[in-house]
Amino acid sequence: MSAVQAGGKRNILGPVMLVVLAAAVAGGIYWSYRDKHAEALPAPQAERLAQVRGAIGSEKLPFFSDTRVQQALARHGLQLTVEKHGSREIAALPDLKSYDFAFPAGEPAAVKIQEISGKRQSYTPFYTVMVIASWRPIAKILEANGLAREEGGHYYIVDMKGLLELSAQARRWKDLKDSQAYPVSRSVLISSTDVRKSNSAAMYLSLASYLFNDEAVVQTEAEVQAVAPKVAPLFWRQGFQDNTSLGPYDDYKTIGMGKAPMVMIYEANFIEDRIKQTPLVNADQMVLLYPRPTVYTKQVFIPLSAQGERLGALLETDPELQKLAAEYGWRTRQPQAQTEVWKARQVQAPEQLVDTINPPRFEIVESLIGAVETLKQ
Repeated sequence: MSAVQAGGKRNILGPVMLVVLAAAVAGGIYWSYRDKHAEALPAPQAERLAQVRGAIGSEKLPFFSDTRVQQALARHGLQLTVEKHGSREIAALPDLKSYDFAFPAGEPAAVKIQEISGKRQSYTPFYTVMVIASWRPIAKILEANGLAREEGGHYYIVDMKGLLELSAQARRWKDLKDSQAYPVSRSVLISSTDVRKSNSAAMYLSLASYLFNDEAVVQTEAEVQAVAPKVAPLFWRQGFQDNTSLGPYDDYKTIGMGKAPMVMIYEANFIEDRIKQTPLVNADQMVLLYPRPTVYTKQVFIPLSAQGERLGALLETDPELQKLAAEYGWRTRQPQAQTEVWKARQVQAPEQLVDTINPPRFEIVESLIGAVETLKQ
């Protein structure tokens, strides 16, 4: 081989090696970048995610909208689409069986969905308790009238039977002892959602019916008819009522004590704002009143497909998802997850609530709601 030929080959090889080297370096940079940022992607790029569609109660929308929740599910191969509805409305959806899961609030609504769908499997990944969102001046008035007592400077325990009796008597705030902080002529009423459509109102109805039924769960149609005239005014005297639980709570946070002195809510709504340190006007005056007795509300997940079953099991058992649920104020299936998150955020709430009741069975709740609606007309 001549020197010219050898030189020609070297001239050709030089640029080729440079191209190969540049490609190798670029490839190394790409794979390094991809590995470094993989956790920030919503899903692994090389695999197709299983699509899961569900109908949920509005109270769970913030949790499922969290990017961290979506990423955690993506790591398990699931991509989620949710639609919010009033919990009692979910069972009436004409295309219910086209969903992969239904996730209402409360056992009565879940039983109705199971009845319609024919599905018996269920999961309860988290739950909450019914509380009254109120204001310190209101709590002080109730305390002065022997209806509430402060616990540790953070929340109040309220005599629910005594409070409902005030409402039944159509007592007005201005007529109560030491009512200077709220001397208005409006009736002493707890605001709620529409009892025909929302689980939070159905739980309020369940509690009220228990107290007006000599502190016994309503079990018969005769008891329904006897108690209905006592509980119905608690709802139809309120005026307009929202379909979902987030509505009256938003009024409480944004409009204030004048519009919403007492609102029946899920404890999780309030705790979520405390954990996230949501900036709210007059936040230092916002307090929770824990009814005695009160009622737990289970968030019951009904799988309607195989993918729905995968999701339900994950929500119950995955430690990361359980901790994220606790950040949204839920009391979790794994209590250590809730305790860890709430203590780290200095959330002050009763660790356990002993004085609680069970709601009536599904048919009785339906009958109570029907009786309340009839009496309103």
